[in-house]
Amino acid sequence: MNSQVSSSPAPSADRRGVPMPLWLQGVLELGSVAVVSYLLVLLTVLMVWLADGSDSLGLAGSFVLSGQVWLLAHVTPLQVAMDPGAGLPATTGTLNLVPLGLTLVPFALAWRAGGRLARACWEGQFWQPYLSGLAVYSAAGAVAGLLFGTGEIAASPGAAAVFPLVPVALGAFVGAYRASRSLPGLIGVNAAAWVERTSQYSRWAGSYVWAVLRAGFVAAVAGVGVGATLLAAALLWNWNDVVNVYQRLGTGVPGDTALTGLQLGYLPNLAVYALAWATGAGFEVGAGTRVSPLGTDAGPVPMLPALAALPPAELPAWSLAVLVLPVLAGVLAGWWFLREGENHLDDWMALRLPARWITFPLATLLTGLLIGAVAGVLVMLLSWLAHGSLGLGRLTVVGPDGLDVLLWFGAEVAVGAVLGYVLGPWLEHEPPFAPSRGVPGEKLGRRGTRRRRRAEAAARRTMRSAGRVAPEAAGGAVGEPDPRAGQSRRAAGAGAEPSGSAEAFDVDAPTGPEESAEASGPPER
Repeated sequence: MNSQVSSSPAPSADRRGVPMPLWLQGVLELGSVAVVSYLLVLLTVLMVWLADGSDSLGLAGSFVLSGQVWLLAHVTPLQVAMDPGAGLPATTGTLNLVPLGLTLVPFALAWRAGGRLARACWEGQFWQPYLSGLAVYSAAGAVAGLLFGTGEIAASPGAAAVFPLVPVALGAFVGAYRASRSLPGLIGVNAAAWVERTSQYSRWAGSYVWAVLRAGFVAAVAGVGVGATLLAAALLWNWNDVVNVYQRLGTGVPGDTALTGLQLGYLPNLAVYALAWATGAGFEVGAGTRVSPLGTDAGPVPMLPALAALPPAELPAWSLAVLVLPVLAGVLAGWWFLREGENHLDDWMALRLPARWITFPLATLLTGLLIGAVAGVLVMLLSWLAHGSLGLGRLTVVGPDGLDVLLWFGAEVAVGAVLGYVLGPWLEHEPPFAPSRGVPGEKLGRRGTRRRRRAEAAARRTMRSAGRVAPEAAGGAVGEPDPRAGQSRRAAGAGAEPSGSAEAFDVDAPTGPEESAEASGPPER
């Protein structure tokens, strides 16, 4: 019997009580995302036009401009061909500097739509409304590319059909997963059951990789928070310069409103730029202008009020202290990884080489490098999204270089992750190599519970491999933590098995001499 993905009693139905086809519901849900996201942009443009913010725009021009902004917000590149008489040094180019703040609008709407679709589906049926909705969204993008193209700014219908799927497909899938909490229910494949049938080492590897990926995500999120904090501090510190730019432009209330809305759309881009600056990689605001704490190559920048907060060409020596901020993001990730208790690379190395003074530093160093690599790749993707071109003059290069950010941020997070993992036990107020000190009935927490389960599994495998009964049948309490858990199982019986075996490793298993005496016969190990 198929189980339903969500807790809703049945798929959605129309007024007559007939269930709505899933493909049709996908079309309606994601189609409404396209319509609502366009109407929000259109409403903003119409407000500027009605306030006399642009006399030459007109009603038809408002619809066209809204469509072009909608396509750009959906990461669709636009081809620009301006009249040389407009006073611009370049006549052709590509506009692909995506306003990530506007991209969050269809992403959030698709998130909600994906959750509703997941609640309307049974297990393994999510692909039907998902793919049908994406097909309609792709068609809407192609139509927008055809309708909203002008002689000056236009989008290829092929690009307009493909690129809008990026934020919508991702948002719908993440929203569906958050609503169902069941990846097998969405894709129809129970990966967890397959993992359970694999070996212990395979399960360890899967848990370790998943924990590393999440730790890298924690570091990336912390890094974006660092960038947002630096951006807010820079805007507050240079607030007078920002106001002076508004006054020099003299666009009036409607123009200032439109300009502020434009800057809000690019606010996430500026946060990514601030993060790239804090890492030391820096960013560019036009060809020949590079901003970095290691040195700033000043050049002419556009008259945009937010750019008045750019660092000056001459920076004090203490400004290099910002390089510590990404390291602190790595410390947070390393501490989080320690609390997860999934460092199975350290477990595997300890099985092969009992010398902890070698295995612990080596495993910690490799784990830090992996966490730094994951965090660097995630921030590199953000840098690529925030990087782009305005297609005119010098403004063909705006934003950080993704590879530079990968190297700088990845290395800094790796150093911080190693420090966070090593210092984590002191932050948790326990020695770094302390064994479990639990007593019967005490709550061990997630980390202690997983450690105890691994000890139980190792003990059962030991009994089966030795041809003896399970500890539970012999009267032993494998699952009970014991104050003597710090003693190694090898110490309970020297020479019982080679030191490199899997059962000889777990130092946290409760197998003291008194507990073994309760079972039949002398101590097993």
